[in-house]
Amino acid sequence: MKFNVYGRKIEIIKSLNGWDVFYIGNEGKKRTAHDIIILIDLKESEIVGYLEDLLHEWATAKNHSVFKL
Repeated sequence: MKFNVYGRKIEIIKSLNGWDVFYIGNEGKKRTAHDIIILIDLKESEIVGYLEDLLHEWATAKNHSVFKL
């Protein structure tokens, strides 16, 4: 799943150990987002709300929402 989180692109992948989170660069390269931890028991339908709560400090007047891409 790919998301726009207050203007930053991330990808979240379900794995055996829970959720793996990656930053997506402008050229399409990915790097692990060690600073974003998603709880293993979080449901896919709850991720947008969780990201809004967790990363609200990223919000700006121009980029003020979280949505699935």
